[in-house]
Amino acid sequence: MHRTHTCGELRRAHEGQTVTLSGWVNSYREQGKELVFVDLRDRYGKTQVVFRTDDSAEIDSRSRRLRREDVVQVVGKVHYRGDGLANAKLETGEIEVRVEQLTIFSQSKTPPFELDGDLPNEELRLKHRFLDLRRASLQRNIIQRHHICQAVRRYFNERDFLEIETPILGRSTPEGARDYLVPSRIQHGTFYALPQSPQIYKQILMVSGFDRYYQIARCFRDENLRADRPAGIHRSTWRVISFVQRDDILTVIDGLVSTVVEEIGDRSSGGTAAAHICRRDGTLRQRQARLRYGLELVDIGDVAAASDFSVFKAVVEGGGRVRGINVKGG
Repeated sequence: MHRTHTCGELRRAHEGQTVTLSGWVNSYREQGKELVFVDLRDRYGKTQVVFRTDDSAEIDSRSRRLRREDVVQVVGKVHYRGDGLANAKLETGEIEVRVEQLTIFSQSKTPPFELDGDLPNEELRLKHRFLDLRRASLQRNIIQRHHICQAVRRYFNERDFLEIETPILGRSTPEGARDYLVPSRIQHGTFYALPQSPQIYKQILMVSGFDRYYQIARCFRDENLRADRPAGIHRSTWRVISFVQRDDILTVIDGLVSTVVEEIGDRSSGGTAAAHICRRDGTLRQRQARLRYGLELVDIGDVAAASDFSVFKAVVEGGGRVRGINVKGG
C-alpha cells in the first residue's frame, strides 16, 4: 500500500505501530549530523517524520537531499514525542514517525513561491495553479464548498425533493445579462446559448408534475467581474415547490439556511427563523447599513427640514428623503 494512514490521522493511541505515509515535503530541517526532521503534508494535515543516522545511514543520506514539495513515501514506527515536546500547532503534534524506509516518488524543482509565505501576485499564482491549490487556505475553501453542497443535498433529499440536472446547451432566452454563445458544428451559422439560469427548464418541470425539484446549477453570464461573483460563471441553488403558499417557501428556505449554518458553521442557529421584511423596507433600512448590526437607516426628514443645513433642507423641499444612522452613545 502507498499509505496506511493520512498525514492528519496519527495520534498518541497509535504509538508503537508501524505505518506508511505518503505526501509532500512541507518543511525540512537538519539538526547536526544525527537528525533530519521533515513535516510531511497531505490535504488531511501534517506529520513530523524523523530520519536518524543511528537507524540507517543510507536513508539519512538520502533524506538530506529532500527539498520542499518532493513527493515521498515513508515507512516507520510511531513514537510519542514526550512531555513538553509536543507541537500544539499540529493535531498530530504529540507524535512523530521514525523512518525505516524512504521512497521518493517525485523530486520537485525549486517552487516559484512559498506555499505558507506571503502571497505572490495573482498572475504568478494562476500560472502555477496546481501549486497555489496546495495552500491550506484554498484547500479549506474547496473542502468547505463540498460540505455545503452535501448539506444542501441532504436537506432537500430528506424533504422528498428530486435533484434534476437541466441542459447546458439550449437556445437563448431573455435574461439579465449577455449570453455566452457556442457555435453548432452541424447547423452552420447557428449557436447554442449557455444558460444564465435554469429558469425555463424549472418551469417545464413544474408543469410536468415534478412538484419538488432542486439543482445546484451552473449559471453562465457574460458580464464583468464583481466583488461577490466571478466573471462568467457561478453556481446557485435552485428549488421549486408546487401547490404551496408564500410562507411555505419561506419556511423551506429558513430551514435550509439554518441547516447549513449548523452543519458547516459548527454553531447552532437556535431554531429561529430569519426575520421577514418586505422588499421596500429592506431597501430603505439596509442600504449602506446592516440589520444584523442594529444600525438601520432611519428617516430624519422632519429633523432635516427644521435644520439650518442647506443641503438637507434642499433635499427635503425637493421631495427627497434624508436618512441617518443612530449610533446610540456615540
